[in-house]
Amino acid sequence: MKNFSRITLGVLFVTSATLISCSNNDDDSKPVKASIYERLGGTKMVADPDNSGQMIEQGRLSYRKVVNSAIGLIVADVQSNAAGNLQAHFAPLLAETGSTQATNIAKLSDNLTDFFSFNTGGTNAVNTYSGLNMVAAHDPAINARMGTKSSNADYTKFEGYVGAAANANGVASNTELYTDIVAVLESLRTPIVQK
Repeated sequence: MKNFSRITLGVLFVTSATLISCSNNDDDSKPVKASIYERLGGTKMVADPDNSGQMIEQGRLSYRKVVNSAIGLIVADVQSNAAGNLQAHFAPLLAETGSTQATNIAKLSDNLTDFFSFNTGGTNAVNTYSGLNMVAAHDPAINARMGTKSSNADYTKFEGYVGAAANANGVASNTELYTDIVAVLESLRTPIVQK
């Protein structure tokens, strides 16, 4: 009888484990939504159009294109209206002259590309992101390259420029990918808005 009980308990244990395993597999059968980074091309290696003979992950290249377009829109922002002048936020960086300006703008682009790549599913940026945290990076008292603190209106304007840059680089406004990118930006509003 003891032998039978051990066998019965063993069978019940294996059956339970199988049922639990099957029910977990049912959960696994639901389609898992790909990360933003994967939907932007992921880790597929492609030729880097800015660096002849070098390869770059398609996801990183997609982010770099959007970041560079957004930086261009911000630099060109010369309007003075209720939403503020975003150029003033980057005035110290833009005031640097000569070859340093190109180098520091390139560094800003690299830091933003690394930041967004890593925080949306990219894996390689974890070893290279060396920028400040969000609060410190947007506080002129800590970061000498930040001209002024951001208001909600400034941040909304910035989001609009990122949206325009995403559109210009093939991410349509009416897509789930665009909505997910905006959600990431919105998640950063609180640490960035300090005015």
